[in-house]
Amino acid sequence: MKPKIKIDVVSDVACPWCAVGYGELKKAIKAMDAEADFEIHFQPFELNPNMPVGGQDAVEHLTQKYGLSTDQVQVNQARIRARAAEVGFHFHPAGRKRIYNTFNAHRLLYWAAKECGLPAQAALKKELLNTYFCLAVSMDDLDNVLAAVGRAGLNQVRAKAVLESDEFSQEVRTQKQHFQNLGIQGVPAFILNDQHLIEGAQSSAVLVNSFKQLLEA
Repeated sequence: MKPKIKIDVVSDVACPWCAVGYGELKKAIKAMDAEADFEIHFQPFELNPNMPVGGQDAVEHLTQKYGLSTDQVQVNQARIRARAAEVGFHFHPAGRKRIYNTFNAHRLLYWAAKECGLPAQAALKKELLNTYFCLAVSMDDLDNVLAAVGRAGLNQVRAKAVLESDEFSQEVRTQKQHFQNLGIQGVPAFILNDQHLIEGAQSSAVLVNSFKQLLEA
């Protein structure tokens, strides 16, 4: 029987490096498939918890938040876009247009794990990232979010009911606070077996090495 490695992936669907981290994690798990089983839990983190409905122009937001020029933002986005393509996320060539609040996305991810299972949650995570960065459409538009649910193979009627209610709001807030209390201030962050923290969108090689060290300990 293979040993199991539990991984809490603390991330946000509004984080481009989280898409990169997701892709690198999948590569690492595939490389280690013969040596371990993996249990992946996607945990909530909000980069912009106070973002109102309608969002904010992406370039405007990034220049204000990080003190960058428009040219610097475009250079950084091109770099991230190239890195994301290497792991299977083909970001929209024009970039995301706006920055959106992602609390409802985290509620859906919680629902997917609770009622449909962890593989379903992973599938939905991928499709929400695709919606935000590859399709670059509004995350405030219910139809766009439900389309992601459908592509993930999940029940759109149930998802719509969740979105139109307050279901799982407190659970998501509790999870967010838990990981903030652990000191997570940036994403993606990977917590292995509730003990070992890996920060940032590390390469699959780095992740594989961490998994091997954990198995040898």
